[in-house]
Amino acid sequence: MKTTKAVRTPGGLSVRIDLRAAVVIAVLLVAVLAASVVLIGTGDFPIPAMDVLRTLAGHGNAGQEFIINDLRLPRVLVGLLVGGALGLSGALFQAISRNPLGSPDVLGLGQGSTAGALVMIVIVGGGATQVALGALVGGLVTGLALYVLAWKRGVHGYRLVLVGIGVSAFVTAVNGYLLTKADFVDAARATVWMTGSLNGRDWAQVWPLLIMFAVLVPVVAWCGRGLRMLEMGDDAAGALGVPVERTRMLLLATSVVLIAAATAAAGPVTFVALTAPQIARRLTRSPGPNLPASTVLGATLLIVADLVSQRAFGADQLPVGVVTGVVGGVYLLWLLVTERRAGRI
Repeated sequence: MKTTKAVRTPGGLSVRIDLRAAVVIAVLLVAVLAASVVLIGTGDFPIPAMDVLRTLAGHGNAGQEFIINDLRLPRVLVGLLVGGALGLSGALFQAISRNPLGSPDVLGLGQGSTAGALVMIVIVGGGATQVALGALVGGLVTGLALYVLAWKRGVHGYRLVLVGIGVSAFVTAVNGYLLTKADFVDAARATVWMTGSLNGRDWAQVWPLLIMFAVLVPVVAWCGRGLRMLEMGDDAAGALGVPVERTRMLLLATSVVLIAAATAAAGPVTFVALTAPQIARRLTRSPGPNLPASTVLGATLLIVADLVSQRAFGADQLPVGVVTGVVGGVYLLWLLVTERRAGRI
């Protein structure tokens, strides 16, 4: 049975479409939109799904419009954008490193963003905007350090992962030191931020994430062919005309900005970047990085995790990062066992 189809565009360009991947993405989009509607209606003041849709279409009463448009819709949009950014960043890192453990969670980028936020909380005493900016800068600095330390006539898969594990351990120790220097109020504030949460998110977090996607998604699409070639190895990619190091550096920079911006918006939500690309690959059964499927699946995982958290423990009681951490930790153990049995670690 054919799983791909060639489509010719009006400009005469031939585009290959993976039918199974397209179906998986369509199903995931329906699932995440349905979960988003249910999540918007979940809270201390429950709203039926039909009323949510009616209000989103502009036909709700004043109370429902305030609750949905001002309080709950921004939170859900931040969850969708953060989950999508984590899924896309994880897929890029795993494709570049050619390693299922090549995730921002493992490589220390989330911890680097946390370090930047802790500096702003503990040392500077900054507000929410300063904390978000610190997280962004911390992630970018950590990504630069990771690239420099992993460089040796290029950046290769297992070296990137091993250096990333070392960077992660170092930055985690720095974070622990910063917490010991904080007073009680700042330590409590930092601990809440470090769990990763969508609580209290508003339109101020939505717009920067939308702008980031508008800028970076075209960059990723432009580098898509080069990324597929890089998965074949540097020699093969170079022989096919791909500027290997320039493409890798651009994609790494894009991935770092994605994970840093997501962490700045919602805190360090763990393991979505690790699990989403692997699950997407298994669902689509397609070779290559599966970037669209990973992006949509990342958004789906985060929204479903937040929905489970609110339905099981009540609104604002359990941060979404706790749920993703539990699920992701189990998945990581399974992945390590699988990789060991396959003789890859």
